[in-house]
Amino acid sequence: MINTVFQSRLYRAIIYSVLIVMVGVVGYMLLFDYSFINALYMTIITISTIGFGEVHPFGTGEKLFTIGLIISSLFVFGYAVSSFSEYLISGQFFHQLKIKKVQKKIEQLKGHTIVCGYGRNGKQAISKLKNYKKQVVIVEKFDEIVRQLDEKGVLAIQGDATLDETLLRAGIMNAENLITALPSDADNLFVVLTAKQLNKNCKVISRASKETSYSKLKIAGADNVIMPDKLGGSHMASLVVTPDVIEFVDRLTIEGETTANLEEVAINDLPEKYIDKTILDLDLRKKTGCTVIGYRTPNKDYIINPEASVKLETGGNLIVLGRTEQIETLRKVF
Repeated sequence: MINTVFQSRLYRAIIYSVLIVMVGVVGYMLLFDYSFINALYMTIITISTIGFGEVHPFGTGEKLFTIGLIISSLFVFGYAVSSFSEYLISGQFFHQLKIKKVQKKIEQLKGHTIVCGYGRNGKQAISKLKNYKKQVVIVEKFDEIVRQLDEKGVLAIQGDATLDETLLRAGIMNAENLITALPSDADNLFVVLTAKQLNKNCKVISRASKETSYSKLKIAGADNVIMPDKLGGSHMASLVVTPDVIEFVDRLTIEGETTANLEEVAINDLPEKYIDKTILDLDLRKKTGCTVIGYRTPNKDYIINPEASVKLETGGNLIVLGRTEQIETLRKVF
């Protein structure tokens, strides 16, 4: 809000300054039959109070018009200087430079993830993405939060995530993923619709508070819909039924904050000699120490604990389990 007030004052000052020049030029041309160049010359030396000589000796009318022009220009340029000084002192000028710098960085990104909303869920998502060295752009409605994120060196823009222009500024055309974690299901629905309209290839993951919103978000185009409250309750119940299993899975997740224990390997990223071969031919266990615990087929069917004879088809993904050093070896070898 403050930013808008300062900008509007600055714009008014610029408009008034242009108007006073136009009034001077048109006045000298129409009232005293000056040529355009002579009228512009007289206007500039008058409002700038430089004091060069007149084009020709002034009559009474010209003197009165020039006096009026001088007084008017003093008020206008006084207002302009005051507005610009306030704009500088308030820090808005440098803030705008920062915004442009951030925008340039965003425009250079490819395959990044946009996170809409810096609430509880948004913060958790961003923390996880940063641990996996993913490029993230945050869209947040409140300017103060954006400033705090900027101080931390996080790419963030201020705006309404439901609007096309905001997502375009966030680089939706080049984004690979979008997570919308806004508190309102209706807002999340608008974000999903907008994102899919602008970039249909972008994977969209949405938060939902109500079960009735789940189907609507899926119809709107969300690839995944997450209900945090439902997941939390289910997780607590699982700790009663199968505590050791859940504890083990949680251990993987917690350790994954700093070291990836679960890794996804795209078949397309493997050396060409392994394409259309089997998991046995890959010999992952012997070469890296990692274990294949899952396989996603090109048709997006999941095979848990796949057989060694499963063929590695283009478009499929391997899900691998390993300790920190084993995952590092996997990345180096493959």
